[in-house]
Amino acid sequence: MTAGSDEPGGPAQAELRVPGRGAGLRDVARHRFLLKLLVDKEIKVRYRGSVLGLLWSYVKPGVQFIVFYIALGIFLGLEQSDRNPDGLPNYAIYLFSGIVLINFFSEALGNASRSIVGNSGLIKKIYLPRELFPVSAIWVSGIHFLPQIVILVVACLFTGWSPSILQLAVAIVGFLIAAFLATGLGLIFGAINVYYRDAENLVDMLLMVATWASPVLYSWEMVRRQLGDTALSIYMLNPLTVSVETFHYAFWLPTTDQQFALPPGFLPVWLPVALAVALFTVILGQHLFRRLEGRFAQEL
Repeated sequence: MTAGSDEPGGPAQAELRVPGRGAGLRDVARHRFLLKLLVDKEIKVRYRGSVLGLLWSYVKPGVQFIVFYIALGIFLGLEQSDRNPDGLPNYAIYLFSGIVLINFFSEALGNASRSIVGNSGLIKKIYLPRELFPVSAIWVSGIHFLPQIVILVVACLFTGWSPSILQLAVAIVGFLIAAFLATGLGLIFGAINVYYRDAENLVDMLLMVATWASPVLYSWEMVRRQLGDTALSIYMLNPLTVSVETFHYAFWLPTTDQQFALPPGFLPVWLPVALAVALFTVILGQHLFRRLEGRFAQEL
C-alpha cells in the first residue's frame, strides 16, 4: 500500500509500523489532552468514597514526619540541643524537606510501576500511547507534592528562611532528577510487571530501602564518618542522595548559620552526574518499554 499512488512501487511508500507501537514519550506530548483526562481519572478514582480526599496529601507525610522526628530527632538525639550540641539545627526542617521529596519519588514510582496492569481494561479495548499511563502516575504524584512543598516553605519562613537564587535553582534541578528517575524506572518496572507480577514486590522493597539509602533521616557526614570517603563517593552515585541533598541545600541550609558544608564536589560533580544518570534511566526505560509494549494486550 502506498501513500501517494494506488500502484505498487509508487513514489511515496507508506511507512510500515509494528502494530501496538507508537513514537514513545513523544506521543505523550502529542496527546496532552488524553494525559489530562487520565490524571483527572486517577485523582477521582483514588479518592472516591474518601472523607478526607486530597487532605491525605497532608495527613500521611505529617504522621510520617512526627514519627521520625520523635524517634530520631528526640530519642536518638539527631536534633541539636543544649545536651547535644553536635546534632543538626532545625532538624524538623531538615527531616521534612527530605520526606516531601522521597514521598514524591516513592508514590510516583510505585504508581507508575502498577499503571499498565491497573489500566488493563483500557489497554485491551483501545489503542492509545501506553506511556501515558506511567507518565500520568508521575503527574498525579506531582499534584500531591504541591501542598507538601507549600507547608515546607511556610515552615521555613517561620525559621528565617532566606534562600539565594542559586539554592532555589538547585532545588528545581533536584526535583527534576527525582521526577526523571521515577519516570525511567516507572517505564521499566511498569513494562516488566505486565509479564512478571513479582516486579511490584521488587519495587516495594526498593522504595523501602530508598528512604534509608539517601540522607532523609540523617546527614551525609555520618556516612563519611562511619564508612570513609570511598563509601561516601559510592553513596553519592545514588541520584536520590543528590536529589534529597539539593532540598536540604535550598530549604534547610538557609535556616541555619550556613556553616554546614555540602558533600565534596556536590555542585560541580555530583549534581551533573545525578542528572545524567536520571536522564539515562529515562532513555533506557523508554527503550525497554517500547520493546515490550507490543504484547501488553495479549499478556494482560
